[in-house]
Amino acid sequence: MRRVALAFVLLVAATSVGAALAGAAATPRLVPLVRGFDTPVFVTQAPGQPGRFYVVEQGGLIRVVEQGKIRRAPFLDVRSRIVSGGEQGLLGLAFPPDFARTGLFYVNYSGRPNGDTVVVRYRARAGRALASSRRVILTVGQPYSNHNGGHLLFGPDGRLWIGLGDGGAGGDPENRAQNMDTFLGKMLRLNVRVASPTPEIVALGLRNPWRYSFDRRTGDLWIGDVGQNQVEEIDRLPRATSARLVNFGWDVYEGNARFEDKALGPGTLVQPVAQYSHDQGCSVTGGYVYRGKAVPRLAGRYLYGDYCSGRIWSMPATGGAPRLEPVRVEGLSSFGESLAGELYVVSHGGTIYRFAR
Repeated sequence: MRRVALAFVLLVAATSVGAALAGAAATPRLVPLVRGFDTPVFVTQAPGQPGRFYVVEQGGLIRVVEQGKIRRAPFLDVRSRIVSGGEQGLLGLAFPPDFARTGLFYVNYSGRPNGDTVVVRYRARAGRALASSRRVILTVGQPYSNHNGGHLLFGPDGRLWIGLGDGGAGGDPENRAQNMDTFLGKMLRLNVRVASPTPEIVALGLRNPWRYSFDRRTGDLWIGDVGQNQVEEIDRLPRATSARLVNFGWDVYEGNARFEDKALGPGTLVQPVAQYSHDQGCSVTGGYVYRGKAVPRLAGRYLYGDYCSGRIWSMPATGGAPRLEPVRVEGLSSFGESLAGELYVVSHGGTIYRFAR
């Protein structure tokens, strides 16, 4: 009887271990969270609101999702203030860590009439943005209609980080990315706690940083920088080096290959940690280092994708070769991260997906 009981216990233990291992290695999949958006470009959550998602629509609305449904009234409507279409529109949204107390938040859009980059602060009350609270904190002229960047986020330093493209056209014709006399082609940060914040250039040599994020565990900055004709790249700025000026290379380099025969501007050159050719896509979308619990197979890996091919890759945050994941999203315009560290994917066609196993 003891042998039978012992055998049964061992069988149960082995089965449990096997199931746990199988679960840990389970292939990630994408499950629709909500459909019905008009050209969405970002999804996020606000501090203190774990049951609510905010979705940015390129045309000028921020919509709220609660219990899997889109709330009828928008959180913010800036349609009358923006130029939209192509690479222009309402492009970024960031909630500061103290949003639950202050109600302040920030957006980035292409402003009328010229499509210049405009970063604006609003205050929310009772679940809606107050139009009367609008305050412009930064305006940057845009010479062309593409390469606007557009993302915003708060870093571990409490500053607002703003990524700007090189101003557009092709090949950075006016050499803005390597020129410290312009904010174009740069990563900026602002101390929004002061009355009149002055932008600080943290990095130069960016072509069009389309989505970037901080690893919530290490504080490292990860950037998806859209390439010209050959290469899409992923850049990484370790938190330990973010205090000094760095140069991501464009337009002297595209990826790690020489693009133009000219001198590099100031700052320490930082080469990509990953790149792919246009045989696999045409426009990178930066993502996040996964620190959630729902998909153990992705733990500690940085995820990124491509807008054109819909492919999604992951790579170890500590370094290593990228891995093509067995999921695709048509028109992959953005990734998003919940307060708990779970990851989401935005399709420009109108659907938000969540990673599951």
